Amino acid sequence: MIVYGRNPVREALRGRRTVSRLWATQAAARETWLMEESQSSALPIDRAEPPELESLSGSADHQGVAAEVSEYAYASAAELLVADDALVLVLDEIQDPHNLGALARVAESAGATGMVITDRRSAEVTPTVCKSSAGAVEHLAIARVGNVSDYLLDAKAAGAWVYGAAADGEMAYDQPDYSGKVVIVVGSEGKGMRPKVAKNCDALVSIPQRGQIESLNVSTATAVLIYAVLRSRG
Repeated sequence: MIVYGRNPVREALRGRRTVSRLWATQAAARETWLMEESQSSALPIDRAEPPELESLSGSADHQGVAAEVSEYAYASAAELLVADDALVLVLDEIQDPHNLGALARVAESAGATGMVITDRRSAEVTPTVCKSSAGAVEHLAIARVGNVSDYLLDAKAAGAWVYGAAADGEMAYDQPDYSGKVVIVVGSEGKGMRPKVAKNCDALVSIPQRGQIESLNVSTATAVLIYAVLRSRG
């Protein structure tokens, strides 16, 4: 896999994956962070012109640097619920890779235990997701499951409380007691959570909106919910 952009390449060099090759333009190769990371990993920097980097990465948004990395290794869904204060974000068929990346960035920044995605009808970790996450996927545990509803039942059996985000949720987002193991579920773009997934939540929570537009972007709404959990936990 080829990842591209300053933050994704930097975090790939610092993360769990193996980086086998680095490319950079002459200007980017002189940047301090890249020289330091290259030296610490004993990985030489191959010079490349912008058109070559665009061809390698499939994007003009490479910022002068790209890297060849090992494939992303998904985590075990069950392991995300081991900690007594686990905070897991579950995505019900999020299909836009930019949204997946933005959600991973929110979850990692908030110190979430991990994120769960579906293995069908869902975006997966790609170079676009790496770029959109600003490299957060290199540090965030992401698991894939075949059935979100079944995973929520497993989560509750493991002692977690499950809260689904819904515009018509009966409870305000800042009302629950978010102590202990918590799972936050957000639905797909436009459609929201599927009915069966919503049914398997302990409660549906909503974010008050007083403006004129219909709804918040999924990553923005998720940030509100996750930071409400952190605030509740002090």
